[in-house]
Amino acid sequence: MKKILLLFLLCCLGTYANAYSENIVSHLSSLNEKQKKTLYELEVLKRNGCKTDQFWEENKNLFSGFDSKTRDELAQQIFENSKVIYEPQKNSRVQIWMQTQLFTNWMFYLSAFIAICAVIALFKKYWSLWIGFLLKHLEPVVRYLFSPLLLTFELLAVGVACVIYAVSVEDFVVRTVIIHLGLFLLWSQSTALFTKEYWVKKYVFEIGSNFWGKDPWETIKTICLPAVLVALAIWYVLYKVPSDVFYNYEIVVSGIAAIYALPFWRTLEKFIYPILFPFKNEGYRDRSINSLGACTVVAVVLTLVLILQWNAIFYNVIAAFISLEICSFLILSLKMNHKYSFGNYYFIQFVTFLFLSAVFLYGFYFGLNEVIWFVITGSTLFIIIKYMEVFSFFSNWKRGKGWAWKLLGLAAVFWLLGKGILFLSKQIFTV
Repeated sequence: MKKILLLFLLCCLGTYANAYSENIVSHLSSLNEKQKKTLYELEVLKRNGCKTDQFWEENKNLFSGFDSKTRDELAQQIFENSKVIYEPQKNSRVQIWMQTQLFTNWMFYLSAFIAICAVIALFKKYWSLWIGFLLKHLEPVVRYLFSPLLLTFELLAVGVACVIYAVSVEDFVVRTVIIHLGLFLLWSQSTALFTKEYWVKKYVFEIGSNFWGKDPWETIKTICLPAVLVALAIWYVLYKVPSDVFYNYEIVVSGIAAIYALPFWRTLEKFIYPILFPFKNEGYRDRSINSLGACTVVAVVLTLVLILQWNAIFYNVIAAFISLEICSFLILSLKMNHKYSFGNYYFIQFVTFLFLSAVFLYGFYFGLNEVIWFVITGSTLFIIIKYMEVFSFFSNWKRGKGWAWKLLGLAAVFWLLGKGILFLSKQIFTV
């Protein structure tokens, strides 16, 4: 019985408090600006320890319907939820002082602008003297600080600083630009250190020659180590900023470059790439295409291993692998890579079609919208490329007489693809 009475008492108190709060809100909404100002001044006087009786006697006519408790509560609420905007009276001392401050601020801005113009003019007039002085007294220091080796170390340190600092930047665009600047400096300057070539053209040439070179250590330090360094930097960025999921694609690229550049793959390539190019005696094909084919096979196998883990944590990495594999298949299926025999050309078209179909079914089954869009984009490019290659068997696009009809057909292909994508997306993405 006591518990029931206590519960009843609490309900009554809650109802009373709620009703009291609603009354205060209704009173506040009914006040005009003059009444609010008066109550605000009343609360200011009370909080400063002043007597408010005389002030209230002078202004109580504005609040004929309020008792002292309601008045005090309204004054407190207005004081706590008010923002004071001070506007000095016209022609008062305060207004003149504020105008003086504004005027002097503009004078300071103008003086700074004039000073900048004067300094530029002085530099223009005495530029040759400045250069002569600097060259004479600072040439040894500048020559040491900006020597190729030391400058490479300095730029490498700048790259590390960019990556470390950029993860704390809130703005997405600025953060992305700084991070990629840091990644480029890490790759380029580490490659320059390992190759001992400090010009971009020279160490890019070293990368190409060492990839097919016979010295495995040169390949490792020229290609693998810079790629590992970049992959570690991207991993750090992903650890600090996991919301930037597109770095999953970049870390996959760096990882593949670091692993597949290892020299033993050059020996295994001749056993791997025939999986995609099974027909022999087809004439010359660029060695890089064979390497890309073998790399694509290895990447597909790794993707299958990750898929069979049935773990959602690998979805971003799997999507990154799939996007790169789609690009690889589009390159491998180009007619220009199979000029002398078309057996492998027809076979790779079939394999590309099977790959795109399998990836689409995988993305659809697991609800991976990103993978589905990769397949749609890749399939669109594949169809357009094949349409253009079909005519290359019979005539030249530019020199043929029916180029206008071919162009009209291309427009029709684009239109049909657009309609098909709209229909497919409506079926897949609408609930």
